[in-house]
Amino acid sequence: MTWEQMQPLLWQGTIDTLYMVWWSSLFAVIGGLPLGVLLVLTDNGGLLRNVPVNRVLGFVVNVGRSLPFIILLVALIPFTRFVVGTAIGPTAAVVPLAVGAIPFFARLVETAVREVDHGLVEAALAMGGGVWAVVRKILLPQALPSLVAGLTTTVIALIGYSAMAGAVGGGGLGTIALNYGYRRSETDFMLVIILALIVIVTVAQLIGDGVVRLLARRERAGT
Repeated sequence: MTWEQMQPLLWQGTIDTLYMVWWSSLFAVIGGLPLGVLLVLTDNGGLLRNVPVNRVLGFVVNVGRSLPFIILLVALIPFTRFVVGTAIGPTAAVVPLAVGAIPFFARLVETAVREVDHGLVEAALAMGGGVWAVVRKILLPQALPSLVAGLTTTVIALIGYSAMAGAVGGGGLGTIALNYGYRRSETDFMLVIILALIVIVTVAQLIGDGVVRLLARRERAGT
């Protein structure tokens, strides 16, 4: 296959991959951020201590994280078809990607929030701050650099997951690698796709690291 033939396929595959990663990352934040915060709040010593709720949430997160993504991808085909009307294509792939990413990101959020100095929380409570005021004004702002680092890790994991989604027609670079690189033995095309994925991962990591450093500097400047 010539470069002129590769170029439109590679471009479309990259666009589809970024589409899947963007939307699944957004849903991971929407679902994983509150879930991770609740894991901290409902734990022993938390501001909303509730052991039964905490155990249920922890069980759900552990189950979601323990399933290999390729199995989750296949198992969710009926649900994906119900939600978006099809189980094939980038939009369909967003559903299992988001479902897999939410518990993954939730644990990273939990770890980040637990690192916040408990003395700041106690001071806010002593000044009459409510639980959700403490979450908004203390826990999330103080944990922000770690949250961004966790989101970066999640995005990079989703790039890899999106390539796996190509095995069941999810689209993106994974599907192109399977159809052309593997089935047609186009070794050169496979190498180009691998390079494209490396570039996407590297750019995502650089952006994430840059934002974390910027937030860390602002935090030091404010103390």
